[in-house]
Order: sequence, then structure tokens, then C-alpha cells
Amino acid sequence: MSLTVHTVLLKEGLTIKTSLSADQLIRYAVSYVFIIAGIIKFINPEMGTYFVNLGLPYPITVMYIVALVELVCGILILLNRSVSNASLPLIGIMIVAIILTKIPTLHTGFFQFAANARLDIVMLVLLFIIYKQQSRSIKL
Repeated sequence: MSLTVHTVLLKEGLTIKTSLSADQLIRYAVSYVFIIAGIIKFINPEMGTYFVNLGLPYPITVMYIVALVELVCGILILLNRSVSNASLPLIGIMIVAIILTKIPTLHTGFFQFAANARLDIVMLVLLFIIYKQQSRSIKL
């Protein structure tokens, strides 16, 4: 399925037809989010404090491992390389992030939880779509 189709005229009779599929758009959006998230964890000192406050063992080490996984998997998804394999650790990261940071807000009410978790849930759904799409294309 193609979202947009552009035809570019280069010279007399020489054209290039470019298109962007829905799958590509999802991959680009997901990879952008995780590449930026990984970079932020490496350069923003406040992220260390955030991980310390989660009560995890070795929080700074965990943060750097998560950042590295997000960065590497985001790049793999962007380059359309091992997309299924790259999406699995990100699915795990999103599930743990929801459990650690969003589920605790349920005591404030469902709508507060829903508002806080909306982007995490959308990313999780998009990762499942990427995983299923790539798994299906491998089997064909």
C-alpha cells in the first residue's frame, strides 16, 4: 500500500518514481523515536536521576544498556535490517517501561493512567505491527 507517489522529472524522458509505503512510514517513525531516546539517555544527566528513582539495581548501568539497545535497534529498524529481531528487545523495553512507570499511576485513576501511558502504548502497538509485518514477509 502506497501513501504517496511522487514522480520526479530529471531530464528529457528520464523520471524517477518514488513512493513511501505505510510499513516504511511506521519503521521510520519508530526508529526515530528509539534513536532519539537512546541518544537522550547518553547525553542528558537528568535521565540518570530518573533511573535511580525507579529503584532498579545498578540504575546507571541499566540506563546505558537500555540506551545502547534503543540506539542499535532503532538504527537496524531504520536500515530495514533484522527488523523482527530488533523489534523484540524494544517490545521488552516498552513493556518494562509501562510496568515500572505507568502502572503505578493507576491509583490516581484510569484516565490519568491512560493519559500517561498513551504514547508508550502506541509505540508498543507499532512495534508489534513491525514485528508481525517482518515475520510475515520472511515466511513468504
